[in-house]
Amino acid sequence: MSEQTLTPTGANAPADPALAARTAPGGPTTSDPTMGRGGGPVRRALRLRSARISLGILAVVVFFGIAGGALAPHDPLAQDTTNILAGPSGAHWLGTDYLGRDVLSRLMDATGRSVVGALEAIAVAFVLGVPAGLASVFFGRFFDWVASRIVDAVMTLPYIVFAISVTGIIGNGMEQAMVAIGIILAPLLFRVTRAAALTLTRAQYVEVAELLGASRWWIVRRHIWSKVLPTVAVTTAHLAAAVLLSVSSLTFLGIGVKPPAPTWGGMLSSDLGFLSQQPWAPLIPALAIALCAGALNAIADAIRDTTGAAAVPTPGRRRFARRVTRVGSAEPAAAVGAGVGAAPAVTVPAQEEGSHA
Repeated sequence: MSEQTLTPTGANAPADPALAARTAPGGPTTSDPTMGRGGGPVRRALRLRSARISLGILAVVVFFGIAGGALAPHDPLAQDTTNILAGPSGAHWLGTDYLGRDVLSRLMDATGRSVVGALEAIAVAFVLGVPAGLASVFFGRFFDWVASRIVDAVMTLPYIVFAISVTGIIGNGMEQAMVAIGIILAPLLFRVTRAAALTLTRAQYVEVAELLGASRWWIVRRHIWSKVLPTVAVTTAHLAAAVLLSVSSLTFLGIGVKPPAPTWGGMLSSDLGFLSQQPWAPLIPALAIALCAGALNAIADAIRDTTGAAAVPTPGRRRFARRVTRVGSAEPAAAVGAGVGAAPAVTVPAQEEGSHA
C-alpha cells in the first residue's frame, strides 16, 4: 500500500471545493496530453487537411440546406412532360427526371430536408442518451439498473421496423420518423457516456471534491463533463453520419416524407427505375449522401486525433501511476499546500493501483 498526501478538511481546508479540486493530485491542473498543445482543440483540428476539406464540404451542405430552395434555378416540383429524362444541358445542368423536373433544383431543395431530419434525430438521441448516461453513474445503483434495462430493451428493436411502426401510428412525417430514429440511437450515446464517466468516478480530484462537500451536480458540471465531452463529440459526429444514412434509407422506402417533396433517398429510389435511360442518374444523390457522411466521419476522426478522446482518463497502471502523489515527494506536498496556508498535511492510505485497472 502506498500513501498519498491530502490536506485536512477541517478549519484550515479551503472553503471552495473548486480550489481544493484544482490543487488535488491528478486534478485539472495536472499535465494532460490533450491540453496546452498548440492552442485549443478546434485550432488543432483545423491543422489537419482532412478536417479542413470536410468542414468545407459541410459548409456547402449547410449553405444549400438553408438557401438551396431559394437558389434553385427552377421550381423543384414543376413538371415538364415534353422534356422527360433529358440529359445535362445549359437549361438543366444535371438533366431532368422521369416527370421532367429539374434534377439540380430538386437536389438543392432536398438538402435542407435531409440535413434537418438528421439533426432532429441526433438531437433526440443526445437529449435522451447523454444526461441519462451521466446520471446512471452518479445518482445511485437503482437508477443505473433501471436505465440499463431500458437501454437493453430498446437496443433489441430494429430501427427500420420501429420507425415504420411509429410513423404508422402517429402519421407519416419527417419529424415522427426522426423521433423514432433518435429513440433507437439514444442507447448508444447512453452507453458511451456512461463508460466514459465511469473511468472518472475514482479520480482523486473527484474524491477530494466529494470529501469537501461538493454536490454531485457541481462535480458533474465542473470536472466530469469537460472530460466526457471529447468522447461524446466523436461518437456524435460518427452517429450523425449513420443517421444521415438512416434518413436516406427511410426516404428511399417512402417513410418520413410526403410526395412530391424531394429528398436524397427519394431521388435515389426514383432514379433506379430508369437505369436503362439514365444509368448515371442515381450517382447524383448517392454522391451527395456519400460526401456528407464521409465528411462527418472525417470530422469525428479529427476530433479524436486532436483531443485524445480515445485516451480520455482510462484506468491503467502506467497512466495512473503518473497521477498519484506519493508521500516523501516535496513537489506534490507543495502543490497540495498551495492556497491553504501552512495547514499541516495528513496522510491517507491510497488504493492499490491495480484496483483501478
